[in-house]
Amino acid sequence: MRYLITGGAGFIGSHLADRLVAQGHEVVALDNLATGRVENVAHLADHHAFRLCIGSVLDEELVERQVAQADRVVHLAAAVGVRLIMEQPVETIVTNVRGTENVLRACSRHGAAVLVASTSEVYGKILDTDASVTTLREDGDWRLGPTSKRRWAYACSKAMDEFLALAYHDEKGLAVVTARFFNTVGPRQTGQYGMVLPRFVQAALRGDPIVVHGDGEQTRCFNHVDDCVRAVEALLDCETAAGRVFNVGNDVEVSMNALARRVVGLTGSRSEIVRVPYGSVYPRGFEDMQRRTPDLTLLKSAIRYAPSHTLDGIITDVAEYFRRDDRLAA
Repeated sequence: MRYLITGGAGFIGSHLADRLVAQGHEVVALDNLATGRVENVAHLADHHAFRLCIGSVLDEELVERQVAQADRVVHLAAAVGVRLIMEQPVETIVTNVRGTENVLRACSRHGAAVLVASTSEVYGKILDTDASVTTLREDGDWRLGPTSKRRWAYACSKAMDEFLALAYHDEKGLAVVTARFFNTVGPRQTGQYGMVLPRFVQAALRGDPIVVHGDGEQTRCFNHVDDCVRAVEALLDCETAAGRVFNVGNDVEVSMNALARRVVGLTGSRSEIVRVPYGSVYPRGFEDMQRRTPDLTLLKSAIRYAPSHTLDGIITDVAEYFRRDDRLAA
């Protein structure tokens, strides 16, 4: 197969490129390097089946040319990270919506199957407001905050991506599947844009205070990037996945306080755990969610998926990556 991965030099994209090249596929990684890094794919630079194309999904002509040569497209390119969303809301909305529209239009013209990456953020605050909801289902309702709260701009932009994907499937017959990622983590992920696990691990390895936002009782579920890319490939191979939305993640919850303690223990760190209010970290208009736990029933039924990495194993992998590559100052 010939794959195009938008955002292919990013965290998830580079791991997906590794997997596909190892299986004998040809891969073109399209990335504007805003958050992606050449170093993430440097080990593939001399491989005959891999090519890095530096450019943006906002460039319609470039997207058209690259999609025309692909059998399958994995659309990962997006404005990501809480800090970027809060500080650059215009770029977030334009990149996510217009970029996805460009990719879907080109895939429809050239008959390329495509997976669109979405996010658990689209669920918003549903677990905070409805005690009867224990996990987030793909066919469940979603509830966002007011438009004055910037965080919800990101959630809305990704929800619009999903609407576009489903519309192209229903109206144009495009073979498109949507994956809602839940806190994908692992080697190569940076804490630069607010991602919590690498931020905790880097602080622990340096012996710096581990900063927990809010009261630390908010929970998340962390999924290893290897399990994520395995699911992506399997969904593209699944004949019944087109036109559907799938949660992709792990369903084991951990609070931020507990996560910080486990990071300290597994790294042997002496870092202090400190809690700071959101207002001292993020600009006006920030809201957080207390819980975000995926229902994986649909994914398991489609591709027999089961996460294979424990949280302790994930933390250890991330710590080994930073130790090995000496990127603690990043």
